[in-house]
Amino acid sequence: MFEIKKIIGSLLMPLPLLGIITLLMVFLAITQRRKALYLGFISVLSLLIVSTPYVGQTLIASSNNPQWQFNKRQHSQIDNIVVLGCTIMPHPQLVANNQLGDCAISRLLEGVKLAHQYPDAILFVSGGGFANTTNSQLMFETAKTLGIAASRIKQNPLAMDTAEEAKRLAIYLVDKKSALVTSASHMPRAKDLFNAQGIEVIPAATDYKDYSQFPMYKQFIPSADVLVAVTRVSHEKVGSLWIKLRRWIDPEAL
Repeated sequence: MFEIKKIIGSLLMPLPLLGIITLLMVFLAITQRRKALYLGFISVLSLLIVSTPYVGQTLIASSNNPQWQFNKRQHSQIDNIVVLGCTIMPHPQLVANNQLGDCAISRLLEGVKLAHQYPDAILFVSGGGFANTTNSQLMFETAKTLGIAASRIKQNPLAMDTAEEAKRLAIYLVDKKSALVTSASHMPRAKDLFNAQGIEVIPAATDYKDYSQFPMYKQFIPSADVLVAVTRVSHEKVGSLWIKLRRWIDPEAL
């Protein structure tokens, strides 16, 4: 079920979805040339348009709420700092931090910053992985090199998605003051899943994306970075729909 969910979710992202549509149109062009070429043109054009900073910013703006940043002045004490996993790139010849993807590094740095600000707090690093490497292990090793004592760091290496992270960490976080560190686009869904486990978390969002201040000459030029940001927001929307469907089928599911 987990693999099927991931495959279907991945295929619904802008690049694979529009790519599949375009391939279908090329195939149909053999028998229905005009209609297929027209739809294929629309697919490629749509992909280019959503990849521009001008349009991409419109699509991701609501998912990058500045209010989700952690405000130290509002919290004199924190018991736990929870850093959720993100992308990793396992390679046995690289040190831990070089195996973490951009969003994983961004999340970990925010978590380490908070750990330095709250020296009595426990730092939870979460996330499974592949190729005998887990997100939590790479974050654990990197956090140690950034000055966090190993005794303060707890790993959660078996969780393969956010729902599992919330369930596995719940016993440590209930009735505690916990900061939740994840990407801004992921925060609403993550907070919802942790709340469903009876955990009140304090948002500590990072990995913000904003292209509104790009110079005008860049606003209408397609960018791979913008497409990645739009894809992440699309992933979150699909994930939220999946949660609603699961809860509709079984209110206790997530």
